Amino acid sequence: MEKQQNLLMSRRFLPMFLTQFFGALNDNVYKQTLLLVITYGIIQHASANVSTLNNLAALLFITPYFIFSATAGQIADKYERSKLVRMIKVIEMIIMAIASIGFMTGSLWLLLLALFGMGIHSTFFGPIKYAILPDILKPNELMSGNALFQTGTSLAILFGMILGGAIISISHEHLIWVCVTVLSIAVLGYFSSRFILKQRTSEPDLKIDWNFFRTSWQTIQYAKNIPVIFLILLGNSWYWFYGASYLTQIPELTHRYLYASENVVSLLLTFFSVGIGVGSMLCRKIGGSELNMKMVPIGAIGLTIFAFYLAWGMSIVPHHTQILGVADVFRQGLAYYHVMLAIILLGISGGFYIVPLYALMQAYSPRSHRARVIAANNIFNAIFMVASALFSILILSVLKIDMKWLFCLTAIFSAFFCIWLLRRLNPLLNTSHNALED
Repeated sequence: MEKQQNLLMSRRFLPMFLTQFFGALNDNVYKQTLLLVITYGIIQHASANVSTLNNLAALLFITPYFIFSATAGQIADKYERSKLVRMIKVIEMIIMAIASIGFMTGSLWLLLLALFGMGIHSTFFGPIKYAILPDILKPNELMSGNALFQTGTSLAILFGMILGGAIISISHEHLIWVCVTVLSIAVLGYFSSRFILKQRTSEPDLKIDWNFFRTSWQTIQYAKNIPVIFLILLGNSWYWFYGASYLTQIPELTHRYLYASENVVSLLLTFFSVGIGVGSMLCRKIGGSELNMKMVPIGAIGLTIFAFYLAWGMSIVPHHTQILGVADVFRQGLAYYHVMLAIILLGISGGFYIVPLYALMQAYSPRSHRARVIAANNIFNAIFMVASALFSILILSVLKIDMKWLFCLTAIFSAFFCIWLLRRLNPLLNTSHNALED
């Protein structure tokens, strides 16, 4: 804990941490407000199903990861990264200005365009932020740095969900306050990026290939040629499939299954975010500061067991004829407490699972190709998240199967995937670790 506090006080880590925090905060404030105005009909839309629109929004946000990640990785390896971060933060302010016009005019399609723009922004920022960490941290600080990054992201999600829900609840149809909020956060992100220390370029002579599809294929092939890296990337990306399958459904879960208001959506997302933060911090404390996989199996077991617990909790919630607020939910008895506890435990399990995998990805990536490996990770994340959105649309909208079964099926798939992953990855990590020490 002392080491983590020292990192937070250091000039080499704090500006990057804050820039990442404000970026994640803005992502979540914007995505949350957009999901809420769709789910609760604050901005009118055509006769499209709410579930379909929510999953379409998720699809739009992650599609740029699939298209542009390889190019983003090349740029992050070729150019000085602190300057790139500042340029990306300027673009974020422009995108939020477009989103503000969408909120003020009630244009759903302009809001979806801005969401796609934020996806592009995050695509180009991702390889930079994770490639910088191994350069600014010592090897025995990687677990702590990643735990802090994951905790900061979780807190950003927490504050973003609370802030997004609160603004929608207070402003009702006067969405000017949403505009002021997202623009202000973008400005804060740019301000913090001004203090990031200048970084050494990894491969300044790299010639960028602007053919998005060819470079994506080449980046994937490069990652596949390093088996330990390839399996770590698959493990990371499964977490994004899993998380997207749950988080995208929480607004509708709250509205249709818990009979509750948008403030309860924020409450549930808060519990999930707190869980991830707690899991991330405990991961380093229990698992130790050295690179290891100790907590990943524990997290994988939790991601399966607590998903069934959530589905069971949803099944025992009694029907209500009126929409419940936050205070009402806490007066409804054990059924609601089971749902909330299940979501917290899923978050803790996610923190146990993902923090070691991200630290291992950074440690075992070749320095000259580190940003491109992270770009490959983002491509796989995008593929898995697109698959998650399509899977959710198929189960909920096409086959019209109950959401509880979506959660159970995802948990079963998670169990089989993680067993396969751990059996393949552990021997490779042992071999690679010995080589790394040599």
